[in-house]
Amino acid sequence: MQVQLPSSLHVDGDDRRLRLDPRDAGFFQNPYPAYGELHRAAVPLFWEELGCLAIAEHRLISAILRDRRFGRIIPDASGRAEGDAVPEGSRNFYGLEANSLMELEPPAHTRLRSFVTKGFVARRIDPLEPSIAAIADDLIDGFADRAEVDLVARFATPLAVAAIARLVGLDASAHADMLAWSHAMVAMYQFGRTPEVEAAADAAAAKFRDFMHAAIATRRRRPADDLISNLIQAETVAGRLGEDEMVATLILLMNAGHEATVHQIGNGVKAVLEAGANGAALFSSRDRSSAAVEEILRFDTPLHLFRRIALEEVELSGGTRLRRGEPVALLLAAGNRDPRRFADPDRFDPERSAFGHVSFDAGIHFCIGAPLARLEMAVALERLFGRLPQIRIATPPRYGDTWHFHGLTRLDLALR
Repeated sequence: MQVQLPSSLHVDGDDRRLRLDPRDAGFFQNPYPAYGELHRAAVPLFWEELGCLAIAEHRLISAILRDRRFGRIIPDASGRAEGDAVPEGSRNFYGLEANSLMELEPPAHTRLRSFVTKGFVARRIDPLEPSIAAIADDLIDGFADRAEVDLVARFATPLAVAAIARLVGLDASAHADMLAWSHAMVAMYQFGRTPEVEAAADAAAAKFRDFMHAAIATRRRRPADDLISNLIQAETVAGRLGEDEMVATLILLMNAGHEATVHQIGNGVKAVLEAGANGAALFSSRDRSSAAVEEILRFDTPLHLFRRIALEEVELSGGTRLRRGEPVALLLAAGNRDPRRFADPDRFDPERSAFGHVSFDAGIHFCIGAPLARLEMAVALERLFGRLPQIRIATPPRYGDTWHFHGLTRLDLALR
């Protein structure tokens, strides 16, 4: 079958340059042929539209994620970002970012993560399985008698939001607001954002911040068995978590905890059905489910890009040099399709050993919610395919114009 390459793609291996518009529909609908060209180039390339070096090789991506000569920011002595001017219209958004785990390095990152990790240990995640299954069943009950359903809107989104909100300790009445705030804030990370996007993100950040302050105040008065209460009560040798740190952490967990999971459920169901796999058999036991989940994460991961910044001068294999402060784009999804790491990488094979993918980052910034994401996917797909084994794709799926947050705008399934 002939592979269709994006019209904006131009790879110059001699000059080590890449031109590729992330808003090119031929790319964001199917970025994998373009990633194949990067693998054939076999060297890091300077991606002109992103303004930085792009890495597609699994081995090098994995190494950089773990290399302490790279970080998310250029840190000061405390591990927080060196003082850059904050845009006047985005103070609410960047006020949260300043206390976000994603935007900290040691020692601040180490201290903050030590509090949050306690909420994501197996003894807290595993007991959520019955409630996730109950949420999935309730959602399926709501559309099982229909001829068709948009799985993204009716299943993946409400399940992911409900699961992370329940762990955190947030009331179901606020799900719609939190979803809207999250979408607005996450749009800030997209290529080619506009002033309108920035204004919407800042307004959403302010509302989400105020909501979380109120939720924390409620839990101070009435503690419960949830993450907010645990963070309030947590104490280590480093002291307690500050209120602003707690708010930023909870918002990050809510945003990251549902955005990627929504996309992964949609992408995963699409992959299973397009491959002609027997979903009911594939998710008939937890051992089989676990292997299939890892292959889904490898095959069509929802997060295609993580940036790292060189914290000192670094020479990569092959002679490429980075100066202190230079960013590098790590193309996680390209690494997961690297033929030097995974045989026949463009084939969805739930029987393969897909462990070793880089979908959850690695090193000190490894996704803290990975255990919950894996459990949600396994339970959701077990319930979906177990109860509706006959489902099939009704309309060709389309991905959103959001590139590195790679997810379907909708997934219309025929139920009979």
